[in-house]
Amino acid sequence: MGMEVSGLIVQSVLNGFVLGGFYILVALGMTLVLSIIRFVQLAHGEIYMLGAYCVYYFSVQMGLNFFFALLISTFLVGGFGILLEKIFFRPLRGDFLRSLIVSIGLMLFIQNAVLVTAGGEPKAVPTPFPGVIKISSFTISWERLVVLIIGLGLVVGNLLFIHKTKVGHAMLAISQDREVAALQGINIDHISSIAMFLGSALAAAAGGLVGALFNVEPFMGGFALMKGIAVIILGGLGSITGTVIGGLIIGLLDGIVPPLLTTQVASLIGFGTIILILLFRPQGLLGHE
Repeated sequence: MGMEVSGLIVQSVLNGFVLGGFYILVALGMTLVLSIIRFVQLAHGEIYMLGAYCVYYFSVQMGLNFFFALLISTFLVGGFGILLEKIFFRPLRGDFLRSLIVSIGLMLFIQNAVLVTAGGEPKAVPTPFPGVIKISSFTISWERLVVLIIGLGLVVGNLLFIHKTKVGHAMLAISQDREVAALQGINIDHISSIAMFLGSALAAAAGGLVGALFNVEPFMGGFALMKGIAVIILGGLGSITGTVIGGLIIGLLDGIVPPLLTTQVASLIGFGTIILILLFRPQGLLGHE
């Protein structure tokens, strides 16, 4: 009995890390857009959904290798993010309210465009790695393990890019003080496009990976947006490190609590944790006053 309980806990923790990886990928993209372009991209969930549909189309409809399909969709949707930034958000830079309204309009437009072109029926992406790994009293599917490794690799790669490259340092400078960064010769428009590309690409990658585990459907972006906002609020608005920590906390709660209680209780505990932390730190775990 003790072995079964310990196996359940270990498996729940692993599931929590998988979920945390998804949440971090989505929230990290939102954090980049919020820090650099200075608005909350409410259509970010639909970008995530487009990534899932692109992987479905390339891997199922065209028969491409899953990882090649994921790579194509990540760059394709990232490029779409650049177009959105240049056409819709750059002209409204500094106008938070109008940018918010435009992002809501894009969210509804993308949802309905997918409904018209792909229909509302859920679609499934065949698992690229069938089978499970069984160690002692717990098991984990190969697909979840591979998805976890890819997700963590993307997170680490983006963190290294932000903290170790010249472009990444420019992003950090803009996020701290846009005016001073511009005076130092940093091209705000160019960095904003890169931030939108990375943010959209991360969301697309998360959507494509989720499509390998769950069904793909037009309204899947709502859940991703809700979790992404929860993560960036918990971690601290604009804090990249806080986003990672917040994503892990919420992911572990969502992975550990449902097997012991229910999914609804897990959501209550997750949002209760956010409220409790914000009572003592209104700026979030690693946010600034």
